Amino acid sequence: MNLRRTRAMARKELKHIVRDPRSLFMALAQPLLLLLLFGYALNLDVDRIPTLVYDANRSAKSRELIQRFQGSRFFEIRGFVDDHKAIERAIDRGRTLMGIVIPQEYSERIEASEKAEVQILIDGSDSNTASIALGYVSSLIRNYSFELRSQVHNRRAGWKLDIPVDARLRVWYNSTLESKNYVVPGLIAVILMIIAALLTSLTIAREWEMGTMEQLLSTPLRPPEIVLGKMLAFFVVGLMDALIAILVGIFIFEVPFRGDVLLLGTTTCVFLFGSLCWGILLSAITKSQLLAYQMGIVSSFLPSFILSGFVWAIENMPPVIQAITHLIPARYFVTILKGIFLKGVGLEILWVELLFLIAFAGLVFLGATRKLNAKLA
Repeated sequence: MNLRRTRAMARKELKHIVRDPRSLFMALAQPLLLLLLFGYALNLDVDRIPTLVYDANRSAKSRELIQRFQGSRFFEIRGFVDDHKAIERAIDRGRTLMGIVIPQEYSERIEASEKAEVQILIDGSDSNTASIALGYVSSLIRNYSFELRSQVHNRRAGWKLDIPVDARLRVWYNSTLESKNYVVPGLIAVILMIIAALLTSLTIAREWEMGTMEQLLSTPLRPPEIVLGKMLAFFVVGLMDALIAILVGIFIFEVPFRGDVLLLGTTTCVFLFGSLCWGILLSAITKSQLLAYQMGIVSSFLPSFILSGFVWAIENMPPVIQAITHLIPARYFVTILKGIFLKGVGLEILWVELLFLIAFAGLVFLGATRKLNAKLA
């Protein structure tokens, strides 16, 4: 491989990119747009749950229970109704997610130290949100029930009833439990995979459609020099996209960054190299810009979004799907980004994922070179 010829090829491609300011602007603006769109729209936090209350008891005890829900940030009391059907209609129409029904004999049962029941109606259409809401309700009711039992015991026995187990929780890496701290680092990996694959998926196919590939054939350029030269030009654009995405994640979404900048830069370069080479491989296989673009979307967006662990935990997927995720390079980069951003871990923990990215980049570069060599032959 001749570095002078490779550099000349990269310079040619870079001039093509600069001469088309609209495409260059889109290549730089898309990561910012996607990150802002997904970062704000893809919110997994379940709080301020819209709630209606049917208080048939209307006593001090029932108002005390309602105040517990009003004082929690997880619930938002939207109003009070006079029967069950009003809650059912609101849930059916999507106006509320949860209903609280306090029976008429609620306070009498508490005063008599009997079991007082409270009915909770939850819209289970979204099972994940409903499960989280049910967990919030169960925790609030359990704590309130213990306080009532403790008060009764204090009046009867004259000494305080202590909790048998005092659980002290400590949340690591995302102490505020905000979903953006979990979503944004993975989103950076998904966006870079999509943008990088699409940037180069059209390059060689365009040469074939425009008839300029024959001119390249008449030059002393070898397939590795063509692939590397084309990749290096878009690598500069990809690095700018990566820098924009990382800065937006840190300064706009305020995701904590606890890791090593050098490790972040190294792993990003390796991932970009493999993703760009993947686009060149698709372009060399198809010879058609339309088909290359379609294959770039299918092979980058869907696997990276669904099978990378970006949103959905891989551990919860079926075993067959879990095995398939090992073929998705974005899976390893998502793990690396979350480890660097949130946990501050280094190469001693992430070396396996980095090795997988290096292997992917090397195999894809070799595949693109051989495929282009076959096309040229």
